[in-house]
Amino acid sequence: MNASQAMVFSLVAVGILVCLPLIGVTAGMTSLFAVIIPYAAVALFFVGVVARVVRWARSPVPFRIPTTCGQQKSFSWIKADPLENPTDTKGVVLRMILEVLLFRSLFRNTRLEYYDGPKIRYASAKWLWLGAIVFHYSFLVVLLRHLRFFSEPVVPLVTLLESVDGFLEVGLPRLYISGLALLAGVAYLFLRRVTIPQLKYISLPSDYFPLFLIFAIATTGVLMRYIYKVDIVGVKELTMGLATFHPVIPEGIGTIFYIHLFLVSVLFAYFPFSKLVHMAGVFLSPTRNLPNNSRMVRHINPWNYPVKVHTYEEYEDEFREKMIEAGLPVEKKE
Repeated sequence: MNASQAMVFSLVAVGILVCLPLIGVTAGMTSLFAVIIPYAAVALFFVGVVARVVRWARSPVPFRIPTTCGQQKSFSWIKADPLENPTDTKGVVLRMILEVLLFRSLFRNTRLEYYDGPKIRYASAKWLWLGAIVFHYSFLVVLLRHLRFFSEPVVPLVTLLESVDGFLEVGLPRLYISGLALLAGVAYLFLRRVTIPQLKYISLPSDYFPLFLIFAIATTGVLMRYIYKVDIVGVKELTMGLATFHPVIPEGIGTIFYIHLFLVSVLFAYFPFSKLVHMAGVFLSPTRNLPNNSRMVRHINPWNYPVKVHTYEEYEDEFREKMIEAGLPVEKKE
């Protein structure tokens, strides 16, 4: 499947997912899309993520294999880099914090460009870092803002976040920057994938599908807030019922809400089986979470077991006569 086919396949898949709740709610299957599917999706999300994390945690890592690009600690008079090449837990923790919160390795990333000649040039890839920051943090803000639907009274931190997110005070209801930033971040990641030939060549449906799905989720959310109004009181009643395991399905919420909810449920269910699960995997990456202390600590493989060996002395004792007959040198004549 080439890149164009992968793109069309993913787009059609998301289109079908949009149509399913539209048809289902019209046919009277509201409880399926409002209660059963969200519960199943959340359960699959937690079970799937825990299973992946447990499997990664059980993978043997007998040796230190951190990715480093700095001088390792050795003699006191040789300058070492405790962040690039950490040798203790403190350095690893600091490195992980910068990696998880600021995408430090992505900030330092470079891209390879070919020119006539042929000539090769390494250039900065800061736009990718900026796009990733905008996408991930806007997604986080949107997710945290939605906690207002699952708590009563609303957590003060969520109220503060909403105030900061809508500080421009444009329009009524207020325009949230995070919603537009999320759409912009997804659009940038998609355009980057289709405009860079090398990246487009290796792209699969698993690369396009999450982008189209998240874009559809963000679009339906924006449409609900600014264009197609829904009964927000009914939405809060439904979400509070789901959170307290006493689901109630109010009348007149609006079909677009069920489309939005179904797409979010699909994302939750798809998450543990996709590349999106790197959110949990980054903490278990041995190239990041291990100190590079091989010069200070001897690491012995705990899975080693006694192996029966055939020494050269035993080999010579067994074949000495034949070796002498063949003219091969031996250490002992007898």
